Amino acid sequence: MTRLWRRSLAAQFIGLTLAALIVSQALTVLISWDEYTKKFDAAVKGDFISRAASVTRLMGSLPPQSREQALRASEGSYLRYWLTGQESAPVAANAWRLQALDHLSRPLDSSVDPGGTLGWAGSPHPQLPDAAAVAAANADDPWVTPVSYVWMLPQPAKVLRFSGSLGYGFRTQLDDGRWLNAAFYQHDKGRSWTSRSLTSLGLTALTLALIGVFIARRIARPLQDLATSAEALGRGQNLPPLSEDGPEEIRRTAQSFNTMQSRLQRFVEDRTKMLAAIGHDLRTPLTSLRLRAEFVTDEDVQRKMLSTIDELQSMTEAAISFARGESIREDTRVIDLEALVGAICDDQSDLGHPVTHIQGATLKYVCRPDGLRRAIRNLIENAVRYGGEARVSLRHTASTVDIVVEDRGPGIPDDMIERVFAPFVRLETSRNRQTGGIGLGLSIARAVARQHGGDIAFTNGKAGMQAVISLPRDGIMDAAPVRTSRGRGLETAVRVSRIMRATEAAAPPPPRS
Repeated sequence: MTRLWRRSLAAQFIGLTLAALIVSQALTVLISWDEYTKKFDAAVKGDFISRAASVTRLMGSLPPQSREQALRASEGSYLRYWLTGQESAPVAANAWRLQALDHLSRPLDSSVDPGGTLGWAGSPHPQLPDAAAVAAANADDPWVTPVSYVWMLPQPAKVLRFSGSLGYGFRTQLDDGRWLNAAFYQHDKGRSWTSRSLTSLGLTALTLALIGVFIARRIARPLQDLATSAEALGRGQNLPPLSEDGPEEIRRTAQSFNTMQSRLQRFVEDRTKMLAAIGHDLRTPLTSLRLRAEFVTDEDVQRKMLSTIDELQSMTEAAISFARGESIREDTRVIDLEALVGAICDDQSDLGHPVTHIQGATLKYVCRPDGLRRAIRNLIENAVRYGGEARVSLRHTASTVDIVVEDRGPGIPDDMIERVFAPFVRLETSRNRQTGGIGLGLSIARAVARQHGGDIAFTNGKAGMQAVISLPRDGIMDAAPVRTSRGRGLETAVRVSRIMRATEAAAPPPPRS
């Protein structure tokens, strides 16, 4: 659940919306509860006094011997009437409250509801408060006289509260001198959350959730498209511009991304054209120097000059090729990555190099095969040249697909592992290009890996060094079950089949204009 909350915009939007709904409803209930309680108390008190006035009129119209029976018929679950003698003067408020509690605990007359099925008479044993709580709740509240517009009979009457504001008492003297007493107790003022209010809240929450899903999807869909396009742009793919519609914020984001993509493409094209022009201009003076060197009579000097010119020309061409970033202009397509690695290893083996390919599963991967082939071949050649052999395999991790090249060489000093990726940096200190190269191979290989969204890393081990090209798993299209591993000892027909499969999957793009 926590992971869904962190990863899903829809879950966060819906959750916050529902939380706001619940908090707002709770605050509304809290604010209105006090007002509701006051209105409820006023209504209960008014109804109680009105009933007491009606019973008082009824007592005046009945003969004294029938009044007790009429009072019993007028009682309810939390309403009791009783008569006290003429000599009973008004008692103290607290003492009367305890008497009222005793009468409220008295069972109803069975003749009121003989079968107990009508329901209006209530339970014969109502839920009542404790006597100590009744005595302490309104200890300082005396008898009071009701206002004239509530009590309109000629005889005086007194009312009081007990058990907080849950109970009311009434006392008045009848025409025969006896005192009419009434006590009412309502233990339940109602609940703030009823089934109807909960149903209403649930329907409101469901409606808001559906609206939230709709809004979140409208927000998340262009963001997902933006993330996909940004990832593809980072991998060097040229995608059509994003759709510039929707809300103002989404539209401006799409416009900014499209502008950035067009600027990057224009920058790469301008840089390529500029470097191509530089390369063309450098060839002319180099050719002129070569022609002039032909007229040098000293053969030893002539040989050194031509060697220097050749080295300068090779470095110039390599530098232009590296800066031009030809792999960026190559179209991405789906290839069998396992077959591509195997074809490269077989080519090196055919040249007599000690290269072993540990075959794994068929893996369909979206990449620029020409650039990736160049990077893998560079690492294999370095492993053979400096480590004596190369063992190549694919390795899967939680987030990457690794192309692992292992050798048995001395490795690279720790302080040089990062420096070897800089252009023209060589661990081999001689100036012989046959043994040390120019120093751009690893720079180009890392550029290729990073254009695919990955990287290259070196790890020194006890038995040699390990070079790893890490590619993101996002490029995986599908993977077949693992086949049996095999090394160099392959039949020619199987090797040719694999090379053809990789060649078909990584067919070169059409010539550039």
